[in-house]
Amino acid sequence: MGDSTRESDAILSAAGKTLQVQRDGGTHRPAKSIGRGSADVRRKNWLTRAKYLAGAVVTILVSASVAGLILDGIGFTGVMAVAFAVMAAVWFFSNYPKVKVPKRAELKKGDAKQMVARTELWLESQRPALPPPAVQIVDQLGVQLDALGLQLQTIDQNDPAMNEVRELVGEYIPETIDNYQKIPAHLRGEKHAGKTADERLTESLGKISGEVDRVTRRLAEGALDDLAIKSRYLDYRFGGPEALEDHSK
Repeated sequence: MGDSTRESDAILSAAGKTLQVQRDGGTHRPAKSIGRGSADVRRKNWLTRAKYLAGAVVTILVSASVAGLILDGIGFTGVMAVAFAVMAAVWFFSNYPKVKVPKRAELKKGDAKQMVARTELWLESQRPALPPPAVQIVDQLGVQLDALGLQLQTIDQNDPAMNEVRELVGEYIPETIDNYQKIPAHLRGEKHAGKTADERLTESLGKISGEVDRVTRRLAEGALDDLAIKSRYLDYRFGGPEALEDHSK
């Protein structure tokens, strides 16, 4: 009975350590997300992996316990087999299921939140093949797409502005990067018509970044106007800061 208890404690200790590794990000940490949209997708993926791992570990422990009761202990060999089974489960669910990188044709599908998350994931997958200056702009685009996504959630999906955003996010961004990647790597640093492909990519992404910022600001104008009107009404209704100080005395 004592041996069975010690074996169970050893198995539970190993399982606890593996689950802690999984909660801390697994043996392989996910790539850095460029925005909240893609980060949420990755976080959900890791939660799914953790659930699968927990289910696998529980199944392994229950199976080992049942075998121990039937065989009056599973012995050192059994404990090692269970430990290897737990480690195998940790390895597998630290790598699978993987986050699905959307295809280019899928970028402008779905609602605003889905479109932003898909585009951020797609941009992240392209980042390793881009020159450092372009990577910096891609990281900046992630923050801008988050802000744009919040604005899009407040407007009707059939609003003409949605078509403009879908074209900008779902076409211009991927087309620019696709055109760059069609150029052989050894030619990207050579000048053509005055500039290198690396320079033109960085310049184009910078223009797109500026356009994303412009669209975000334009969509926010209505909310800014509403806030200004509300502020003026409150000043009229309750007075300015001086009046509020008098009321507090």
